[in-house]
Amino acid sequence: MFSLRGDVHKIYLRLKKVYGEDQSFDEMKELMEIDEIQRLYQAIDSSTLKKILYRMIKEKTGSGTIPIYVSAVPWLCFLFAKQLQQFLFDEGSLLWVFFVFIYITILFISVILHFHEKSWAAVHIEIIQDILKKRNE
Repeated sequence: MFSLRGDVHKIYLRLKKVYGEDQSFDEMKELMEIDEIQRLYQAIDSSTLKKILYRMIKEKTGSGTIPIYVSAVPWLCFLFAKQLQQFLFDEGSLLWVFFVFIYITILFISVILHFHEKSWAAVHIEIIQDILKKRNE
């Protein structure tokens, strides 16, 4: 089912479906993936886990290369604006349509990937923090 809502709503709908069919929640792919991540991190000693946590926090809070590319490409085009205009708009050429389509597609995909990776970093960070908190108690 196609939905413009986020993953949380999709998981809710999936939980609702599994509940209605009297199936086990533990068999859901989304929850099994979290279990695998938890088992791996639980097998790692606390000292190493803290180092992994620090690295993941760095990754999550860092700007990353995708936003740099997203902001750098327009400046690059601006630097070569005159030459680019001559090339793209030469004698009624429709080359500009392909240029715009490719640029917007790359921009769209890279922004989605960037936020997808940030959200996964947040999940891993929460799991590691929960494990370390339980070990300290």
